[in-house]
Amino acid sequence: MSADLLDFDAALAAYDPVLGLEVHVELNTASKMFCGCANAFGGEPNTQTCPVCLGLPGSLPVVNGKAIESAIRIGLALNCSIASWCRFARKNYFYPDMTKDFQTSQYDEPIAHDGWIDLEVDGETYRIEIERAHMEEDAGKLVHAGGSSGRIGDAEYSLVDYNRAGTPLVEIVTRPITGTGAKAPQVAKAYVSFLRDLMLSLGVSDVRMEQGSLRCDANVSLMPKGATQFGLRTETKNVNSLRSVERALTYEIQRQAALLSSGGRVHQETRHWHEEGYTTPGRSKEQAEDYRYFPEPDLVPVAPRREWVEQLRGTLPELPNVRRERLQAAWGYTDLEMQDAVNAGALDVIEATVAAGATPQSARKWWLTELARRANEAGVDLAALAITPAQVAEVQALVDAGTVNDKLARQVIDGVLAGEGSPADVVVARGLAVVSDDGALSAAVDAAIAANPDVAARIRDGKLQAAGALIGAVMKDMRGQADAGRVRELILQKLG
Repeated sequence: MSADLLDFDAALAAYDPVLGLEVHVELNTASKMFCGCANAFGGEPNTQTCPVCLGLPGSLPVVNGKAIESAIRIGLALNCSIASWCRFARKNYFYPDMTKDFQTSQYDEPIAHDGWIDLEVDGETYRIEIERAHMEEDAGKLVHAGGSSGRIGDAEYSLVDYNRAGTPLVEIVTRPITGTGAKAPQVAKAYVSFLRDLMLSLGVSDVRMEQGSLRCDANVSLMPKGATQFGLRTETKNVNSLRSVERALTYEIQRQAALLSSGGRVHQETRHWHEEGYTTPGRSKEQAEDYRYFPEPDLVPVAPRREWVEQLRGTLPELPNVRRERLQAAWGYTDLEMQDAVNAGALDVIEATVAAGATPQSARKWWLTELARRANEAGVDLAALAITPAQVAEVQALVDAGTVNDKLARQVIDGVLAGEGSPADVVVARGLAVVSDDGALSAAVDAAIAANPDVAARIRDGKLQAAGALIGAVMKDMRGQADAGRVRELILQKLG
């Protein structure tokens, strides 16, 4: 249940928050970190396992080279130094979802270290210093059964699925983030959003937060105004949405402030975030020495050649924030329009549609309305729809040429998605072209006037807005295929 909270503004008037963010990124390599098992989400429980990822006696791990490449590219994109020599360590603790009772990770010798990024939040720039980005393996997954909530608290028993055990991870750890004040939750949200977009642009992860392939452990502590020593921190574990990162930190700031203001003390512990809007205690938080790290004896050190690192540097894409600024300036989108496109995951398809000849506004219109609805109904990403950006540009070209109108264009899109060919093929096969022939239009206009004499009389009296009713009647009679502009001209001609 929710604890006592201090008003957020009052909390920030008395205390300065200090953040520490640990973001776990599951890599999209074909196989796991140390074995050849498939690295795929959603398989039948315990079907993607072998002696290595189950930690059976006598099994020997081998490092996934593609995972090392991805980790180096992530480090370079975060302005990190890349280690010329590093190694793995055993992180010892008991978890039922790790059969080995240790996690193969990196501790004091990470693959990437000492980086930074700059974030802009509400017109202010915040530098986020990266302490390290290190490689490790993920644990399995516990399924709590027999209760109403799916959580351990009311479960009758728990099941273990080891499919995820051994999945390649890169954990990105910040140094303490200070000076954010009341914007601390928004800065944290912006940082995780930046990392999500960066991983997508690098192509190293699908970063589906709802599936756990990007998770944030959000640390926060409070310092009384004017103090220099950090307070005791809590770590809210595995927050799996951008909105929840902001909400969880806001809640923890208010909860900790209420505790401190009443003379209590904050316990250094993990916390569990509940989507209802509060955190609850997990376990007391260990220090690094509690994990009894020691070098992994079954793995050789990793020593990437400088030449290879520089080759990988050359593969880095344009940073997401730089790209967004460039595209927004080129397209003339407002901040809200650009944010909508980003949130919908539509930048790539809009950019390709514009490159194929559509205007930025028409490309945005189709992808964020009609096609976004289709993607949502099908439960797929926009890029997975059976229509290409070039075909969307062709649909708009047909509208611009007057061959179809917007309503008919939606039927054209139906045909393309159904596999009936190109937009032009669908127009011909379905007979969707707009009718502009004056003979056919004139007959339809005469019929509409005869059927609506009262409307015709109002138009003759100078009430031209009434023409809309007759235009609608003609469009209905001609199944939406009449040239609406020409119909209006004919109505006004006939009615003086």
